[in-house]
Amino acid sequence: MDWTWAHFAALSLDDLYDALALRCRVFILEQGPYQDPDGLDRVSWHLLGRDDAGHLQAYLRIVDPGCKFAEPSMGRVITAPEVRGTGLGRTLVAEGLARSDAAWPGRGHRISAQAHLQRFYGGFGFTTVGEPYAEDDIPHVEMLR
Repeated sequence: MDWTWAHFAALSLDDLYDALALRCRVFILEQGPYQDPDGLDRVSWHLLGRDDAGHLQAYLRIVDPGCKFAEPSMGRVITAPEVRGTGLGRTLVAEGLARSDAAWPGRGHRISAQAHLQRFYGGFGFTTVGEPYAEDDIPHVEMLR
């Protein structure tokens, strides 16, 4: 996997287009309509994983500390449907957390996770804080690492 790590203003137009297209494919078409561009992309770092053919297969963003939560916050974690079950999702999250830890050493990390993914994120050291809530009509929980 070839990784690109860039803050919003440094993304190429192709990177931005591919990221938004993949996010739309999964978050809008699979999970139901909601407003994906939420104003946080501009204050985020973006991690894009491309295969050997240059196709975007994995993506996440890390929102800068102080913009969503006091801590850096990973979100929009996504793998293309055709590569699910290959372990790429775990590789993506590990890569994202490593880059976040390098950018903000010693800082905690807070996420708003889909509730059914608590065990997945727990494997990276996240623990659930607070009660479940609905975000875009999907049950979510806040988790801290």
